Amino acid sequence: MKNIRYTLSPLPYEYTALEPVISKQIMELHHDKHHQAYINGANTALELLEKAREDGVETNIKAVMRDLSFHLNGHLLHELFWQNLKPYTENNMPDKELEDMISSNFGSFDAFKKEFTEAGKAVEGSGWVALLKDSQNNLLIMQIQNHNLLGINGFAPILVNDVWEHAYYLDYKNDRGAYFEKWWNIVNWEDVKKRIH
Repeated sequence: MKNIRYTLSPLPYEYTALEPVISKQIMELHHDKHHQAYINGANTALELLEKAREDGVETNIKAVMRDLSFHLNGHLLHELFWQNLKPYTENNMPDKELEDMISSNFGSFDAFKKEFTEAGKAVEGSGWVALLKDSQNNLLIMQIQNHNLLGINGFAPILVNDVWEHAYYLDYKNDRGAYFEKWWNIVNWEDVKKRIH
């Protein structure tokens, strides 16, 4: 029987690369501690399931599946989050093709940014805001509470922003709005475009 394990990928840039938007201190804590904790949690849940399968040991499947969903989705969302970011660029914008694609779904690029930002600021407690694509290339913005629901079945996440406090609190305290305002300067639009196509 195959044993599945997940590992932490290195960041695609230096810890300081996202400054002044996200500090080195946050990046080290967020990637090395928080992201690693989700991987550890997913692997622990997988080990419990494997033990139950191999040895016939009774386990609380509901609890283990909940833990697996929470931790594995946390890992997968963070993997996407790191790829969605790049070093700081003033007036960071997508190319014309991607801007037109986004505008066709939201009326304008500015309308998209406003809706995405407002959805992210309005996440209750901990979670994410995500731009998702359906099977017909329609784009929708959704909130993800915690990690447990990655989105509606059949939708692929394209662009995500982490609005758990560990993603911004050391730099912005409780001002999610300021975090979002600066965050747009580190969005990797090339990665977003690749995921849409």
